[in-house]
Amino acid sequence: MAGHSKFANIKHKKEKADAKKAKVFTKFGKEIAVAVKSGGADPSANPRLKDVIAKAKANNMPNDNIDRAIKKAAGDKDGKTFEAISYEGFGPGGIAVFVETLTDNKTRTVSNVRAAFNKGEGNLGVSGSVSFQFDHIGQITVLKTDSPMDEEELMMLVLDAGATDFNAEEDEGYEIITDPLGMGIVLEAMETAKIPVLTAEVIMQPKLYTTLTNPDDIKKMNKILALLEEDDDVQAVFHNWEEE
Repeated sequence: MAGHSKFANIKHKKEKADAKKAKVFTKFGKEIAVAVKSGGADPSANPRLKDVIAKAKANNMPNDNIDRAIKKAAGDKDGKTFEAISYEGFGPGGIAVFVETLTDNKTRTVSNVRAAFNKGEGNLGVSGSVSFQFDHIGQITVLKTDSPMDEEELMMLVLDAGATDFNAEEDEGYEIITDPLGMGIVLEAMETAKIPVLTAEVIMQPKLYTTLTNPDDIKKMNKILALLEEDDDVQAVFHNWEEE
């Protein structure tokens, strides 16, 4: 996609996420719970928790909320255990859809995900049916108007911190690509340098995008996405539909 279109889509996604902050914070609360249960409540001794905290902060989750989520997970020895499960499927016109969930009830989750696809006349596929069409990356975006550093300074900062790529997007901002596991380190370096982050997420980036021209297909695709994004078990939805 063109640079301006990419940032327009990113900002649109962020506006939608900002309007649903409660769900965004619930999402990170679940990720924190999984990280704490797998490696303990001390971020300095638990790289997975440290990484989740960095992403949560970059997405404006207040420190108090983060601390409460850590304490709750650490003290809740017999509470819910969440499992990360991914689902792959197809929307109208063969649009590839990749769904990430954290669930304490696999039967409920797969039923809801399948229903979302069916209601939009898509279908749930088998593992591996669409994942090959995506690259798993960490993506950080920064608006140029927000950055106290110029392009070269910021590029050197993030590359030194472990970023794998740096792209200047027209006049709008910067896209920083990281290894998914190294994203937290880059975010920490940016936080220390007081670089405001627009978005920070680990994503499945499509290798190629597909357009839909039939209005009915567009309506069905939007229905699938809306139903998936409303589901409390769904953490993220990725697809290769290039929305006009």
